[in-house]
Amino acid sequence: MDDRTEHQPPLTRRDSALRYLCAAVPMLFFGVLMVMTASQKSGILREAVVDVGLGVAGLVLLRWRRRLPWQTALATALLTALSATATGPAYVAYVSLCTHRRWRRIVPVAAVSWLCLAIYAAWHGIDQRTVVSMVTGAAILGGLTVFGLYLRGLRDLDASRREAALAVEREQAQRVEQARLAERARIAHEMHDVLAHRISLLAMLAGGLAYRTDLTAGESREVALAIQENAHQSLNELRAVLGTLRSDGASRSDGAAEAPEPPQPGLDRLGDLFDEVRAAGQRVEVADAVEDRGLLPAQTGRHAYRIVQEALTNARKHAPGSRVRAEIGGRPGDGLRIRVSNPADPGAAAGPGGRLGLVGLAERTRMAGGTLSHAVRDGCFVLDARLPWEA
Repeated sequence: MDDRTEHQPPLTRRDSALRYLCAAVPMLFFGVLMVMTASQKSGILREAVVDVGLGVAGLVLLRWRRRLPWQTALATALLTALSATATGPAYVAYVSLCTHRRWRRIVPVAAVSWLCLAIYAAWHGIDQRTVVSMVTGAAILGGLTVFGLYLRGLRDLDASRREAALAVEREQAQRVEQARLAERARIAHEMHDVLAHRISLLAMLAGGLAYRTDLTAGESREVALAIQENAHQSLNELRAVLGTLRSDGASRSDGAAEAPEPPQPGLDRLGDLFDEVRAAGQRVEVADAVEDRGLLPAQTGRHAYRIVQEALTNARKHAPGSRVRAEIGGRPGDGLRIRVSNPADPGAAAGPGGRLGLVGLAERTRMAGGTLSHAVRDGCFVLDARLPWEA
């Protein structure tokens, strides 16, 4: 990657001012020293002016140290061959170059910087002070190199911390989105169970009203009233589902129990369900052998009700007019078993939404910790579900 395109964190105004201050302090030191020397030796006044002018030029060049790091460091280093006041900008530009950790640039610029310091010292005569200046300059360049690498390490550490914080925020956002999707799926399952049951009842009642010509006026009125009642029931149950799911979500966010609140139906409402479908014309035989049903958890009872409801709905859709047998049994410690069977017509088409109800039931049972299976056995479609029931 080219140095000019390497990504760097943006500098604040304080950071930028601090760098210019670090460059200006040596300029002020050498400038004051030159003014004092010029007052004693009038012949070097012009040299002092040139020296300070080159130092100011180096300070201006620092503006491009981030876009053109090695070019700026090299240009300011060359200025030190003729100007002592340019040492400050040259050192700042060199440190900026070292933060890029490009050794193929750092080493040549460091060598040029040291040679320029040697040239400036030799320009004023070679003596013991010249040797000391060269050794001191080499030590300073080494220290600046270490300092530049240290700054880069701090930047990398800060960048990794910011990236870790962003990763945590992204993970939290993903968890929130997953929770939203799960809640939407849960709402969709509940709405499917409620609406599929009610709509299938409405279809059965409306079909009977449309095709039976032997109904008296009173019987037709009773069927119409049943259709109206089921329509009202579907709306009420849909409102109940949405209201309960919202209250469940609020309870989970507050750390409360996840059990659904009334008016969600449970195992005790199965009798009403059977009476309702029988009144609509569906033939249902029930074998209920549940023991200690009062000990059944409310959430398990709700799942059981929805499973039976969906099984009856499937029977009405795929085997209309056939006799359905529902067997329910279980006790604490052994679990709850639901078995619903009806004659299967091998030539019947699945119809719109076919098999989707079974997929929803399988997902509901899995989330409840149970198992669900379905198959055609001896000419009958059998749905078998098992739900956990701890003692």
